[in-house]
Amino acid sequence: MSHQIAVIEGDGIGREVIPAAVDVLESLDLDLDFVEAEAGDTVKAETGEALPQETYDLAAESDATLFGAAGETAADVILPLRDAVDSFVNIRPAKAYPGVDAVRPETDLVFLRENTEGVYSGHEDDLSEDMSTLTRVVTTSASEKLAEFACEYVADGDNAGFSVVHKANVMRKTDGRFRDAVLGVADEHGVDTDEVLMDAFATRICLDPGQFDTVVCPNLAGDVLSDLAAGLVGGLGLLPSANIGDDNALFEPVHGTAPDIAGEGVANPMATVLSAAMLLDHLGYSEESDRVETAVETVLAEGPRTADLGGDANTDEVTQAIIDEL
Repeated sequence: MSHQIAVIEGDGIGREVIPAAVDVLESLDLDLDFVEAEAGDTVKAETGEALPQETYDLAAESDATLFGAAGETAADVILPLRDAVDSFVNIRPAKAYPGVDAVRPETDLVFLRENTEGVYSGHEDDLSEDMSTLTRVVTTSASEKLAEFACEYVADGDNAGFSVVHKANVMRKTDGRFRDAVLGVADEHGVDTDEVLMDAFATRICLDPGQFDTVVCPNLAGDVLSDLAAGLVGGLGLLPSANIGDDNALFEPVHGTAPDIAGEGVANPMATVLSAAMLLDHLGYSEESDRVETAVETVLAEGPRTADLGGDANTDEVTQAIIDEL
């Protein structure tokens, strides 16, 4: 069975790391059909639209999408793309790999982040010259859907339960609703949970990341705290992510466009290649997904590595090393 993959490089180093990931996927000789589309700052400058309708439609119609990064137009690109695939959860693994100089080498956890609501709902207004407001949206239905996914996720793995990270002691209505909905679903499924306030979590993960395994959190908290976890494992260049919907999905590295190195051919492709491995697993190619992840781990341990990881290799050299390990 053939699978159509929408390929959207975006801006900056997205134009370097996405081709690298596609090269890795093509080397596996699977029945994947890659269809390219444009989005981001460059296409907006040319057409006036950061996300052309044809790109949105391609993502919606494809079996999965592989996306790089967007610059100033990020909110106009990634949020609609997540909508195109009906994403409701963002999966962000944060794992320290052998050979990488990690601050906390014992780190190995996964963030399950609500992906449609919170302060990213887009409800901002200027009420006066002196005042702007932002409306935070949290619904029981979206929180429960995330919780159902989380219960299935831990049931399929080695974990008995998950941590619920929130700030319900202050945001009593919104995070209170989120917390109650998630805990209620977990209780129905007999899944063990523990609660951690998000500011306390930020401290505890730095001191002892091994105490956490699967973390369920609202949208903004998941965005910020997973980036914090990236600092523990060696940087954003190592964090993949998956935006999962009921019948579609979007895969992207956590990092941005890195304009300081864009165009130099030295970007770290690991996060994007690991995102591609998650794409393979989502499409049912679990064996090939494992092969890609193992190849990445081997290259991280033995080299070559890009400059952000202490090496001097370029993007193409690292990509070829991964392919050679497959």
